[in-house]
Amino acid sequence: MSDEAPARDAVPPAKDGPVAAAPAADASFAEITARRRGRVRRYFYEHPRAMDAVVVLCYLLLALSTMISSVGDGKWPAGLLLVAIAAALFLRRAFPLAVTAVVALLELAVTLLQPWGTNVSAGLWFALYAVAVVRPRRSALAVFAAASLPLTLLYLFMWTSPGGPGGAADPDLPENYHLISNITAAVSILLSNLIATGIGISVRQRREHESEIRAWAARTARLGSVTERNRIAREMHDVVAHSLTVMVSLSDGAAVVVRKDPERAAEVLGELSRTGRTALADMRRVLGVLRDDSGRPAPLAPADSADLATLLEGFRTAGLPLHFSHTGPALPDDPAFRLTVFRIVQESLTNVLRYGRSLGLVEVRVQRDGDRVAIDVHDDGRSTREDGTGAGGPGAGVPGIGTGQGINGMRERARIYAGTVEAGPGPGGGWQVHAELNWNGDKGKS
Repeated sequence: MSDEAPARDAVPPAKDGPVAAAPAADASFAEITARRRGRVRRYFYEHPRAMDAVVVLCYLLLALSTMISSVGDGKWPAGLLLVAIAAALFLRRAFPLAVTAVVALLELAVTLLQPWGTNVSAGLWFALYAVAVVRPRRSALAVFAAASLPLTLLYLFMWTSPGGPGGAADPDLPENYHLISNITAAVSILLSNLIATGIGISVRQRREHESEIRAWAARTARLGSVTERNRIAREMHDVVAHSLTVMVSLSDGAAVVVRKDPERAAEVLGELSRTGRTALADMRRVLGVLRDDSGRPAPLAPADSADLATLLEGFRTAGLPLHFSHTGPALPDDPAFRLTVFRIVQESLTNVLRYGRSLGLVEVRVQRDGDRVAIDVHDDGRSTREDGTGAGGPGAGVPGIGTGQGINGMRERARIYAGTVEAGPGPGGGWQVHAELNWNGDKGKS
């Protein structure tokens, strides 16, 4: 009975709505469940009407002996009632409560006509199972009690019971044979009906569990999708904001020096070209995640893009008076950690280039002390923003490019490594960014 496909209302929908928004997770879970069922069970799961036909056939086989004996004894109405029970069972999936009530009444009528048939209570097994699959446990047990009670009482207080060769009055039978037979029949009816109800309850609980897992998988897929979109948006912000800011500064600088110092202008234009090509490569990489069907995770960055030395040289070419210092051991070899450091420095310097002016010195300090990595970026300029608290601080006049999400992006990156980012006016003027990251190596990220 547990091989049947679930009824439409077997499992209530998840509270958070349909889970069709994450087909990948749902399909993956469906494949796992299908493999676990096996070929035969999967066939009946996908063809519920075939399962209904099997149930009806099983009942007719159980009742066949009673039908033959009823017709032979001239009690043909009992045979018709058995056929009616079989027909009702074919509808138990659509109308479980109604079918159970009808089967209970017909079983009672058949028992009155043919008390000791081979089909006693068999119709109720299938009907009660169908109720237990689609109804809560309390309701299923209540229906079990209501449907089993009439037949149980009938057998418990029945005056006649099958006898031996001499019939019910055979002197070889024990004195309490009738009472023992009636009690045995009543208990058998209760236990068999209870087992059928219990199987239905177990199947319902299993399906509810599968539904919860499916909903959890769909929610996890949606969360992963949102996280991936946020990651892509953060990467795009870093690529576009940095590259466009540097390119605008380089083009402005080239326009100023092209007549006075052609060689310097050529150097600036070369850096402008390299920055543009790097930006295009990074954008293709990030957007390629959206089209990658290979199942392999896309790298966070090209192998050579997280090079701090190249990054700093590009900013120097763009006109920033940079001073860089690194104290302590080298950064961990983990590419994701190095990319986080790279992006924080990149975003900080991009904001300096964009919003800082009257710059005399921009200091970048990276310090590693055990598992702690501190990043400080400080400039001595003044802000072009009225509130002085923009996305990255004070600045040099490339307005209209930023999205205002620079600090938020840095904080999101730092939180991956249980870190923090603080940005604001420096104590001696200018603007400063201080970030702390925690690297636990083989102990795992915090």
